[in-house]
Amino acid sequence: MTRFTLGLLAFGGLLAAAVPGAAPAQAQQQCSHRGALDDAFCDENRDLVADLPPPARQREPSTLVFAYTPVEDPALYANQFRPFLEHLTQCTGKRAVYFQVTSNAAQVEAMRSGRLHIAGFSTGPTAFAVNLAGAIPFAVKGNAEHYESYRVVMITRADSAFRTLADLKGRRVAHTSATSNSGNLAPRAFFPALGLVPETDYRVVYSGGHDRSVMGVNAGDYDAAPVASDVYNRMIGRGQVQAGTFRTLWESAPFPTSSFAHAHDLRPELAQRIRQCFFDYRFPAAMQRDLGGNDRFWPATYLKDWEPVRQVADAVNAPYTRANFDAEARAEEAAAARRAQQQQQRPQ
Repeated sequence: MTRFTLGLLAFGGLLAAAVPGAAPAQAQQQCSHRGALDDAFCDENRDLVADLPPPARQREPSTLVFAYTPVEDPALYANQFRPFLEHLTQCTGKRAVYFQVTSNAAQVEAMRSGRLHIAGFSTGPTAFAVNLAGAIPFAVKGNAEHYESYRVVMITRADSAFRTLADLKGRRVAHTSATSNSGNLAPRAFFPALGLVPETDYRVVYSGGHDRSVMGVNAGDYDAAPVASDVYNRMIGRGQVQAGTFRTLWESAPFPTSSFAHAHDLRPELAQRIRQCFFDYRFPAAMQRDLGGNDRFWPATYLKDWEPVRQVADAVNAPYTRANFDAEARAEEAAAARRAQQQQQRPQ
C-alpha cells in the first residue's frame, strides 16, 4: 500500500460524511457544456468551474474540514491556522478542523472524494482541483491594498560561478513537482525562449517542494532551482536560510498565489457564509508574519485570476487532466521515496 493511499485512508477517519459518487449517467447526458471539467461536473454558465448540483445532491456537513497546501512543510501551518479555524467555527456555527496533507495529489483527491470541504491550493494544483475535484476558488491572501502575487525566481548560490541562465547548461536543477506552476510549468514555458531548455540543456530533478528546492540549493545538492518568490522570501524572513547565500539569475512577471476554494456541492447558503467568514477575517500578528505580511482574504475567481496559469499550461501542452494528475501522483510518490532513501543514507 502506497504512502499516497495511506494518507487518503487516514483522512477518511475524520468524518462519517457521505461520499458522493460520480454524477448519474442521466445527469451527465443532460449537460450541454463541460469544458475541461471531469465528467462528474457541468459548466452550463461557462465560468470554468463546476455548477451547483441539484438540491438532492447538495451537502451541509456538520464538520468543515480545511487543508492548506503542502507547498512547504505540511506541519508548519497547523498552528498558524488555528485562530482562523476558531473564527470559522464561530462564524458558520459548524466545527472546523485542520487536516494536514502530505502532497498536492492527496489534497485534490480528498476534495474529490467529498471529505475535504475547504482548502488552500497552491497555484498550479488549483486547476487540477477545479477540473477534477469540483473546487470553487473564491479568495486569495492579500493586504489592505491588493492581493498577493508571486514571481518565479531562479536561484543559485551566491558563491557559485553561475551568472546567467545559460551558465546552467549541463547542470543539475531542482524543479518542485510536475503540476507546480512556478516550480515546473512556468520554467518549461519561459526558459526555452531565453536559451535554456529543461531536460535538454540541464537535468531536472524533482525536489518535492519549494522549501526543499531552496534548502537543496543552500546545501549544494542542486546547482539552481526555480521557486516561488513568496515561499523563498518567507523562508528568509523566518531565518531558515540567509538571503546573502543566494543569487537570483532571473525572475518572471507576477502570478496569483495560492487560492482558497470550497467544494462545489455545498448548499448555497453555507458556501456564501463560508465566503463571508473568510472576507471578514483579519489575520493575527503571528499569522501575518508567516503568511508574508498579508492580513486578509481578497475575492478572486478562477475565470479571471487564473488565466495566466492556464496560459502557461497551454504553452507547454500540459493540460489539467486526469492523466496528468495521475502522473503527478506517481511523481510525488517517487520523489518521496527518493527523499526517504537519501535520509537513510545520510550519516546519523
